[in-house]
Amino acid sequence: MTRQVTLAMVGFGNVGRAFARLLLRKQPELLKQFGWQVIVTGIVTGRHGAAINPGGINLNHALELSERGQSLNVLSAQPVPQNTLDFLYASSAEVMIETSPVNHLTGQPAIDHIKAALQKGMHAITANKGPVVHAYKELTEMAASRGKRFLFEAAVMDGAPIFSLFRGPLPAVNLQGFRGILNSTTNFILGEMEQGRTFEEAVRQAQAIGIAETDPSADIDGWDAAIKVAALVTVLMGIPLKPQEVERQGIRELTLDQITEARAAGERWKLVCSARRQGDLLLEARVRPERVSADSPLYAISGTSSYVEFQLDVLPGLGIVESNPGPETTAYGLLADLINALRNQ
Repeated sequence: MTRQVTLAMVGFGNVGRAFARLLLRKQPELLKQFGWQVIVTGIVTGRHGAAINPGGINLNHALELSERGQSLNVLSAQPVPQNTLDFLYASSAEVMIETSPVNHLTGQPAIDHIKAALQKGMHAITANKGPVVHAYKELTEMAASRGKRFLFEAAVMDGAPIFSLFRGPLPAVNLQGFRGILNSTTNFILGEMEQGRTFEEAVRQAQAIGIAETDPSADIDGWDAAIKVAALVTVLMGIPLKPQEVERQGIRELTLDQITEARAAGERWKLVCSARRQGDLLLEARVRPERVSADSPLYAISGTSSYVEFQLDVLPGLGIVESNPGPETTAYGLLADLINALRNQ
């Protein structure tokens, strides 16, 4: 028997559009494996309008309009509330997919989006790191009290199953620390500098291929890496931590001479994320450039790839590599959360 699943999408940028394309591609598998016919009843964007259609929005048409920079308003079957929170109430969906831009310092407005979705009785799925570090306990408890899920697998390492790994396959483990490369943009920039580009040239190249924003400060000053460290510490170690509390140094001050000197010594500069605890005491939460030698697993992480190694009481070193992810990878993290929310309810 086929079950119709309704989604509301908050945000329709690179990740949101990638999710829409993945949903279209995976629909036959979702129908075959789970008996679900998934439709999107609402899309709201920051700059390109919004649409609500209880019968389902034509995603192919929505993608065409968005990629041409045109408004989605023409797809709406009814008036759309101007306020995002009112939009959620009007969309009549059972799951919200939230991909709004991250606010490192407060987590807003994504926190309010998730609260509104949970209050409406939706599962809330996000790729946004802000709510994870600034409201994890509140949102998790709020979801549980309503029999819903607040999931965020795509928030730290795109589609790699980090949080779900600790929810299921690793019962009764004690996470003592982790170390890794969690910001792909800075990893790419450092690799470009190894090829002889100046810092400014490497940043422009990262912007040209779409992995760095017009203002790349969040990446190169370490804020993106710091909020990911905070998310892992908060969720997996059970120690609430804000990105402002992470010891943070970005790559802005690294020079081409330093990069060249390290390579001559058989080493590479990496923006290394780490955390370590003893019992309930957090001893270290840090983001900083470090020279790593060829015998380090971080040495081989190139391009836009990411890596994290967990130190557990029963597994001394468990590593996960994600090779050159893109928006499609993050989209899969959202889709995996969608499936897990629906099949576990």
